[in-house]
Amino acid sequence: MLSEKEMSLLYETIMSAPGMSEMVKVDLKMPRKNVLLLAKVIEKGLQSKASDVDGLVNAASDGSFEALQRVGTDLLNKSRIIGYAYKAHFF
Repeated sequence: MLSEKEMSLLYETIMSAPGMSEMVKVDLKMPRKNVLLLAKVIEKGLQSKASDVDGLVNAASDGSFEALQRVGTDLLNKSRIIGYAYKAHFF
């Protein structure tokens, strides 16, 4: 089993590998309730304290966190449920 420091180094190496910054298109088809759940999981994951996350999240740049925040918002916008999310104090 790798130590926490070794895992962090491994994730940093993977994240900096050639091609990891290339844009990819992801086509998701899921019920709106799952979209809402996924957006909430993204939000909560981004709010986690550093001690609660693993090496992969620690290896990510600040730009990655901002991009994931936009993904959550885009999911809600495209599924037309962002109004419900705000009414429920989702964001």
